Amino acid sequence: MDARANGLTIKAPGRPLTGRVTPPGSKSITNRVLLLAALARGTSRLTGALKSDDTKLMAAALRAMGVTVEEPDDTSFVVTGTGRLQAPAVPLFLGNAGTATRFLTAAVTMVDGTVVVDGDAHMRKRPIGPLVQALRSLGIDITDTGGYPPVTVRGHGPFAPGRVGIDGGLSSQYISALLMAAACGTGPVEVALTGKEIGARGYVDLTVAAMRAFGAEVEQVDEATWRVQPTGYRAADHVIEPDASAATYLWGAEVLTGGAIDLGVPAAAFTQPDAKAQALIAQFPHLPAVIDGSQMQDAVPTLAVLAAFNQNPVRFTGIANLRVKECDRVAALATELSRIRPGLGREEGDDLIVASDPTLAGQVLPTRIETYADHRIAMSFALAGLKIGGITILDPGCVAKTYPAYWDALASLGVTYDEVA
Repeated sequence: MDARANGLTIKAPGRPLTGRVTPPGSKSITNRVLLLAALARGTSRLTGALKSDDTKLMAAALRAMGVTVEEPDDTSFVVTGTGRLQAPAVPLFLGNAGTATRFLTAAVTMVDGTVVVDGDAHMRKRPIGPLVQALRSLGIDITDTGGYPPVTVRGHGPFAPGRVGIDGGLSSQYISALLMAAACGTGPVEVALTGKEIGARGYVDLTVAAMRAFGAEVEQVDEATWRVQPTGYRAADHVIEPDASAATYLWGAEVLTGGAIDLGVPAAAFTQPDAKAQALIAQFPHLPAVIDGSQMQDAVPTLAVLAAFNQNPVRFTGIANLRVKECDRVAALATELSRIRPGLGREEGDDLIVASDPTLAGQVLPTRIETYADHRIAMSFALAGLKIGGITILDPGCVAKTYPAYWDALASLGVTYDEVA
């Protein structure tokens, strides 16, 4: 695909898609272990890593703070740290990378000096207030911009021992950010939820596993509390598993076309929360009438597009947090589904209802899909183009955020496109 193309019109293959595609490395794990390796003393080798816009922004920010980050090949980082981050000469620009922005907001509190954490226009609409409030409760001099980035941190060294409460209802990334920084504290730190809701608990488990791999001691005291010892981190070599969110598009393409796509790794081998979606995808075209997306949020766009061809309507619940992702994904999914066929998707409160119409398959319905600079909207609606003629994905280059080779991966399975200049 020409990166300059304004759109790609997908040609429905009309046959099962078969072949082997290896998904890229996990974005969630790559950005976690990049930071942990940077906070460790010594050299860590990270293999199977994702190289995308989000991870490149994280690596660039770490380099700006004195960490050596080398890239010997397309799937590896070699990170050498001193155990401390230095104040960067300029603000850290993190685009629309939510993981990097939230994680670094907590990590840079350990820097002696002032650090500004900023992002693009989209990131400046994504809330960070709960994390800032939690850090402020620890005595850290930190300000945000009306609850959003940019954030200014006037750091004075590691966390002091104590207990910090955090509202994780909007994003589990707030909890992960505190946990990772806490291991570099001067004493034990307890991180406690102030409410029962948590964005996606599985991602906190992912964080804890990564921390332990780099030598941290983390104890889950109860369902709402974690105790982190002041161990710091030690350098480690780490193999990063493939991205489960990326895998959902390939699982979706397989069931939609009746094909057989080998990902090189079984679904059961993934530790990421979105892998739970595979069990649902396998039920297509008999998806459940109600799907709770709270613990596999990034898989919801894939499931919603599959639901358009399902035998019965599907209601997606527990997805209010999708409104504060790269775009308002609840609204985007409803709008773009209904662009294909009026009434196909609609919002009801924070739920998404997909009307489902199996007869869509095989029709030619010229539709230009707005992607809102959101990689997941682009990749999920590409699946609709496997069954409906005339689907055009606008701004296809936005997939570079997490899966730069996405269009090439589909092409390797025999999918063809017309580029829109």
